Amino acid sequence: MKRTKISAMLLALVMALSLAACGGNNGASSGSVSAPGDGTYTRESYSVAALKGPTAMGLVKLMDDTDKAGGTGNDYTFTLAASPDEITPKLIQGELDMACVPANLASVLYNKTEGQIVTLAVNTLGVLYLVENGNAVQSVRDLTGMTIVAAGKGSTPEYALRYLLSENGVDPDRDVTIDWKSEHSECVSALASGEATVALLPQPFVTVAQSKLADLRVALDLTAEWDALNNGSSLITGVVVARKEVVEKNLGAVNAFLKDYAASVDWVNANAADAAQLIGSYDIVDAAVAEKALPACNIVCLTGPEMSGKLSGYLTVLFDQNPASVGGALPKDDFYFGA
Repeated sequence: MKRTKISAMLLALVMALSLAACGGNNGASSGSVSAPGDGTYTRESYSVAALKGPTAMGLVKLMDDTDKAGGTGNDYTFTLAASPDEITPKLIQGELDMACVPANLASVLYNKTEGQIVTLAVNTLGVLYLVENGNAVQSVRDLTGMTIVAAGKGSTPEYALRYLLSENGVDPDRDVTIDWKSEHSECVSALASGEATVALLPQPFVTVAQSKLADLRVALDLTAEWDALNNGSSLITGVVVARKEVVEKNLGAVNAFLKDYAASVDWVNANAADAAQLIGSYDIVDAAVAEKALPACNIVCLTGPEMSGKLSGYLTVLFDQNPASVGGALPKDDFYFGA
């Protein structure tokens, strides 16, 4: 496996950004190989990008297996990036075959390319939390009159926060003050300096902040608050997408990738300590932070109808707030692989 470090970052999220299934191989020859449950398929070489943070954390076992040249499946080349802006041009231009990106960005790219982007799986559910230095916040309504420091304006953090405030009777423009920062690390600094007492943070930044502030507590889990609305959707951070031509070229190899990815996600979730060491070795997130944060990162591999149901519901919520957040229109059925 060839791994390209695009840029360094304290810790990254995005979604968010993490998905599908993992396993993998770095065989030298092409030809027909076995895919569990799918008979045979022709081996493919896939270039896959992920954002440092939960999306890449779920891929780490597949990355390691590929480095060790194990298995008999596809060939994979992985790229790690700090920002979606480093990934999307390469995906659109055909330099990447697949990428882990924020859920709403997948819809934006689908619209921008006139349907040439396909979502393979949801890889990360919600990773956003409201943290507090104190005990005043026990519900969303308790945020009334408070200042919240946050990063991610114009992306998932803003859309999720505004939606949950509104659904709980709190006007995000009048009843609270949202102090937008350019990076999540600035929010941690604001908490540490006493400039702020309430912040919206994703994992693993929550774990980083708690390591610096012993009394900092998780006041609200935005995923749980979203689920409590019982609106038929889920809070989603990241998905795995592929170029449509890549999918259509070899469905068997794409399904094998998803099986590989799923196996990686399952292993990471079942082996936090060992997974954290791999995550640290690939410079995705510090190993000690990763081990503590993994249980709260909601790394999953949702495919087929389950993926399309949850993702379409989430995108509909965003569209109703701001159509531009999903690229101006909701994706059609061909956006959802295996739906």
